[in-house]
Amino acid sequence: MHLKHLNIINYKNIKTVELDFLEGINCFVGNNGAGKTNLLDAIYYLSFCKSCFNSTENHLINHNEDFFVIQGEYQRNDSEESIYAGFKRNQKKQFKRNKKEYSKLSEHIGLLPIVMVSPADERLIVETSEQRRKYIDSVISQFDKTYLEYLIQYNRALTQRNTLLKNWKETKGNIFSQLELWDKQLATIGSVIFDKRAKFIQEIIPVFQKYYSSISAEEEVVNIIYHSHFQNKNYISLLSENRERDLNLGYTTTGIHRDDLELLLNGYSVRSFGSQGQKKCFLIALKFAQFDFLHTQNGFAPLLLLDDIFDKLDKQRGTNLINITAQKQFKQIFITDTQKERLINAVKNTGKEFSLFEVNEGSILFN
Repeated sequence: MHLKHLNIINYKNIKTVELDFLEGINCFVGNNGAGKTNLLDAIYYLSFCKSCFNSTENHLINHNEDFFVIQGEYQRNDSEESIYAGFKRNQKKQFKRNKKEYSKLSEHIGLLPIVMVSPADERLIVETSEQRRKYIDSVISQFDKTYLEYLIQYNRALTQRNTLLKNWKETKGNIFSQLELWDKQLATIGSVIFDKRAKFIQEIIPVFQKYYSSISAEEEVVNIIYHSHFQNKNYISLLSENRERDLNLGYTTTGIHRDDLELLLNGYSVRSFGSQGQKKCFLIALKFAQFDFLHTQNGFAPLLLLDDIFDKLDKQRGTNLINITAQKQFKQIFITDTQKERLINAVKNTGKEFSLFEVNEGSILFN
């Protein structure tokens, strides 16, 4: 897949830019805060219908403006794809494919697979299990449309059950018979989601371990362990056993919405015992494994976005990382850095064609 042309108006600190990209390495250099990450986030937005960093569209509009627009022209296998994303303050966002507006944004997810590596990925390690579930869901949803629908159905059933638990004293009729109805839905839908998550984790682990070894060049053992209530016993029985607890707390304490990943380095938590460089290697290896997985599932390479990629990496690990991107499966790459010479020297060694853009206060110029 190839993003050929990008047009941005009023997205974060980017006022107006119109850029053409080659199928190779597209480099962006500039000081911190210049707008490099905002450019990558605009590309991310066209794939996921949302920012990688901000939760509300109102926060994405350039100050003192009322709207933003992002338009991208893609070559996807043998087809041309024109994607339009627009938002006016306090109104509903618009998303169009080839000038036809989507009825549901979920229809767009997976059309333009993308893998982004950024400093914000540290949330996967240091924050709660919700971040790790979101990561799994975002990857699987890019190639499995039914998975996203199952997630939506599960969350609806979970909301209904939690509402019942919270207000059970005012509920008319038999509270336990009503809970049993939602229990069956959560069990049926949750089982499908669990199977898909477990399969994904099982397939990605050996690839992740291979990439970590290539980047770190150290004799370190990394692993990922998937934890879920669906692994050990009948989920209906588990819900029944925890019913009194759920009623007292007012929410559902077991289910796939509590799944987590245990991230290990040499058998210990990478969160507690990993250095900054080891954590970064861990995350990059995970994202590269994600890239390979999506490539296999879709039959074509996702876009690869590398933001501030050399931060917290020593020179050797940075070199190892760039050498990996020289492999033929990595087609189109977008990479940012604050040091122009370092970036140029690094990408030259890949043998791939590259272009350089200078970023300054939201302006982006081809160098």
